[in-house]
Amino acid sequence: MAKQHSPGFLKIAHEAKARVAECTVEDVAKRRAAGEAFVLVDVREESEYDAGHAVGAIHVGKGVIERDIEVKVPDAATPVVLYCGGGFRSALAAVTLQQMGYTNVVSMDGGFTAWAAKGQPVEKV
Repeated sequence: MAKQHSPGFLKIAHEAKARVAECTVEDVAKRRAAGEAFVLVDVREESEYDAGHAVGAIHVGKGVIERDIEVKVPDAATPVVLYCGGGFRSALAAVTLQQMGYTNVVSMDGGFTAWAAKGQPVEKV
């Protein structure tokens, strides 16, 4: 069953999605297959990440991304793909990274739900 989001959350999430670049699961898979260098960041809660995440993704939760991203991804020009459960939290996090000076950030639409549904590789902690 799909998560029911509040109107206020949906308003800011849709505003964020209009301000950031988005990609699909297929785009990320193609980039990986081509050997393109980028950092895949899971912005979900730690418990969500531990239960299953995209192979090779690092965890930097949305709640601490401002504090921790510069340690994990110090070069603001590094290509970064963010994902969450469905694509809203990652869009919000992408806006934040843009405000911090990151210049090559995209949000994966559909998030981990789409990733797993499309049979992409998943691992657990």
